[in-house]
Amino acid sequence: MKDVTEQIDQWLSQDIDAWTRRVVRRHFDPDTGTPYWLKRAAELAIDPRDITRHDELSAFGPMPLGELRTLDPAELVPQAVPRPLTGRVWDSGGTTGNPCRVYYTEPMLEHRAAWRRWVIEREGFEPGRNWLQATPTGPHLIGHGAVDLADLYDGRVYGIDFDPRWVKRLLRDGRLKEAQEYSAHVTEQIAAVLEHQPVDYLVTTPALLQALIKSRPELVARLKGVRLSGTHATPAMRRSFHNALGGGLVVVTYANTFGNTVGLPVEHDGALMPYLPNYPQVTMAVVDKDDWSKVVAYGEQGQVRLTVLHDDLFLPNVLERDLAVRYDTGEEWPCDGVANVKPLQVVRSAPEGIY
Repeated sequence: MKDVTEQIDQWLSQDIDAWTRRVVRRHFDPDTGTPYWLKRAAELAIDPRDITRHDELSAFGPMPLGELRTLDPAELVPQAVPRPLTGRVWDSGGTTGNPCRVYYTEPMLEHRAAWRRWVIEREGFEPGRNWLQATPTGPHLIGHGAVDLADLYDGRVYGIDFDPRWVKRLLRDGRLKEAQEYSAHVTEQIAAVLEHQPVDYLVTTPALLQALIKSRPELVARLKGVRLSGTHATPAMRRSFHNALGGGLVVVTYANTFGNTVGLPVEHDGALMPYLPNYPQVTMAVVDKDDWSKVVAYGEQGQVRLTVLHDDLFLPNVLERDLAVRYDTGEEWPCDGVANVKPLQVVRSAPEGIY
């Protein structure tokens, strides 16, 4: 089992302004920078290489995510990364149409895996256990978590697959009965593994865990713990999951293709569920829904604004389809957190579905 504590400590000790200068200058280097950003530089009111502070990234404006739906992901990778690029291209969920696509270099995958390895130990999950990963795979980055569990946490990982876009399409079309049938098809596969195999921990979505509790509560009660992501969970849902597991571990996480978080200890008997971004490569702010540049006060609710600051991927001011509470992480952590994340809006044209 790999120890990543020193690596995480190094990241947490980074000065965010210095990190911002490093990343921006890499992506805007005239000779080895990023094709997309070098083209965009001419449109900006300032020379990006003059940026010295993280809060100056507002000069880029909101990231135009529509461009990530058609752009060759290689255009977002600095020329300093040797060509031809080899590796995986990952998709966003595609809730509102054609998915966004980004390329992850090996250091980016290692960053994500190290944070995941570090946090699951803090959460209380034991190494060397058997896991069932019941999440999308294929182009969805969450599916790569099975590799992380096996390689970094000595896990043996069972898996099932499902297509979240199909369920969302059914919901958009008003075909609720078919959507329910597909959900049942997925939960039946989960139940089949849990019934016949020695599984300790389950990775899935809150929506699917709810369905599994309803159909096979005795299988859920056997589990030692669950890690949940993909659809939002309310504090009341979290408490119901605890009851279903009979005291087993229940961890709700918040993540997407662009950036992950660490779940911090819940507060106020589970009524407050906070998260810390995978700093410094990922930062999050909670902003006014009507003014993306205005950060709300601690304890207030707003829209999540995410910034990606990897050496090999720079995405400033991504406005997420999520609402959250701005969370004060205090002196223990170097950046703000977010809490009680939920969809900005759930309508037929953008349903949450089962992921």
